[in-house]
Amino acid sequence: MTDRRKWLGEERREKIMNLLEQTPSPLTGAVLSETLNVSRQVIVQDISLLKARNYPILATSQGYVLSKDKLTIQPYTRVVTCCHNSERTEEELLLLVDHGITVKDVKVKHPVYGDISSPVMVSNRKEVYQFLKKIKDTRAPYLLELTNGVHLHTLEGKSEDDLNDAIAALSEAGILIQEEKVK
Repeated sequence: MTDRRKWLGEERREKIMNLLEQTPSPLTGAVLSETLNVSRQVIVQDISLLKARNYPILATSQGYVLSKDKLTIQPYTRVVTCCHNSERTEEELLLLVDHGITVKDVKVKHPVYGDISSPVMVSNRKEVYQFLKKIKDTRAPYLLELTNGVHLHTLEGKSEDDLNDAIAALSEAGILIQEEKVK
């Protein structure tokens, strides 16, 4: 029988951390809200509070995960500006993850709304296909459609060489416009 009590405050946040620690796959806000008998908005607020306390929680397109890399070396990061149509999104993401790169986000500079960004958080082919399936299933437009294909990605790699190789491959594919190092 499912526990239908409403979890409150600190006890709920402690339960969220326990669930994230025990579950290797991402947990969606909907799953957490149903499990804890609260709204998804409460879960979003709890996650924000936990992150403010430096808990290593990542929000991905598949749900929330606890970062296992608390003690690892800081990854190398770059921001790249790309341009392509939505049909080349799969090619772009696969090219990057196949070079060992994590695509952290996508950003566009909209002429009216300013900077718009969204987490992507894909590191392997399975996550890329899950991300693309979610776009297709929800019929959500790609952000790049708002800016004639121009968009930015924050990329993370384990080395400068990995990033350099991936960025060279983007350039060779005719997708890269420019890159900049992140400090």
